[in-house]
Amino acid sequence: MSSARKVKIKLKASKPRNPLVVHAAQRKAGSHRKPQAALRREEKMALKKQLHES
Repeated sequence: MSSARKVKIKLKASKPRNPLVVHAAQRKAGSHRKPQAALRREEKMALKKQLHES
C-alpha cells in the first residue's frame, strides 16, 4: 500500500483591487437605443397583432 502525500501549494497574494473601479467598469455607457434586431421584431409583432385583430 502506498502512502498518500499531502502537497501544499503556496499562492502569492496579489495586490488588493480597488472595489470602486469594478462597479465603474460595469457601468460603461453605451448606446441608448434599441438594437436593429429588436426594432425589426417589434415591427413584426405589431403587424401580426394588427392582422390578428382584423
